Amino acid sequence: MSIFIDQDTRVLVQGITGSEGSYWTKHMLALGTQVVAGVTPGKGGQEVEGVRVYNTVRRAVEATQADASVLFVPPRFAKDAIFEALDSGIMKIVVTAEGIPLHEAMEVRAAARLNGATIIGGNTTGVITPGVAMMGFLPYWIDRVYKPGRVGVMTRSGSLTNEVTAIMVAAGGGVSSLIGIGGDPVPFTRFAEMLPLFEADPDTNAVLIIGELGGTMEEEVAEAIKAGVFTKPLVAFIAGRHAPEGKKMGHAGAIVSGGKGSVAGKARALRTAGALVADKPSQVGDNFRLIF
Repeated sequence: MSIFIDQDTRVLVQGITGSEGSYWTKHMLALGTQVVAGVTPGKGGQEVEGVRVYNTVRRAVEATQADASVLFVPPRFAKDAIFEALDSGIMKIVVTAEGIPLHEAMEVRAAARLNGATIIGGNTTGVITPGVAMMGFLPYWIDRVYKPGRVGVMTRSGSLTNEVTAIMVAAGGGVSSLIGIGGDPVPFTRFAEMLPLFEADPDTNAVLIIGELGGTMEEEVAEAIKAGVFTKPLVAFIAGRHAPEGKKMGHAGAIVSGGKGSVAGKARALRTAGALVADKPSQVGDNFRLIF
C-alpha cells in the first residue's frame, strides 16, 4: 500500500508544455504513472506525450477527475499554481520549484493544513512508489536504485537520496514509498507529519530518514518516536556533520542558527529516542542488516 501515490492516482501536470514538464511527463508515464491531464494557460487543446493540455486546473479536473498534481513551474508562479490546484479540489500536490519566497511558502503551508491537503516540497525531487508510479523528476534510471520493498524513505536531499537508498537496498531492503520532503527553509509537509502514514501502512516495516543540518525536523521525529506516534524501526543519516556552524550547505534550509539544527544535536535526539543513526552513508546498510 502506498502512502501517497499508487496505480489509481490520477495525476495532473501543471506546466506540462515547458521543457521540464514535458520531459518528466514522458518518464512518469514510462514508470506507470497515470498522467491524465496537463495544464498550461493558453495552451489548451495541445497534447504532450499523448496527454491532453487544458488552460485551467478546474477544467482539467472536471474533464479527467484528476486527484493529484505535480508542478513544474518557476518559483514566482508556484503559490498561485498551488492555490489553483487546492481551489479545484486537489488534495495531493508535489512542488518541485526551489526558492519559493518564505512568506509565500508559509501561506501555502497554512492553506494546506486548513484544507487537509498534503503538499510535498518545495525544492523536492518528488515521490515514488517503486514499480507503480512516480511524481517529480527522480532520475530515469531509478528502477535500478528504488527496488520495491518494505522500507519507507523520507529525505531532504536529492542526489544523496540515490546513494543512501541504494546502500539500503544492497543490504537487503527495498522501498515501499519514498517522499522527498524538499530542501527549502519552509517545507510544506514535515518529516513527523508523514510518520503516522508509515506507521499505519501494513507494507512498511521500517523507515529511513535522510536528513541534513539545519532546522528541527529530525528532532521532531525523535519526539514523535518518544511519544509513541511511530513505533517501527527507524534509521537516519544526517548530512553535514563536518560543516562549520552558520554555514549553509547546498539547500536554503540547511543552515545552523541560534545553536539549533546541528548534526550532533539531531543524532543525539534520535539515538535517545531509540532510532539508529548512521554517521556515514556506508553505515546505513549495517544498520538495516540489524533490522532485516
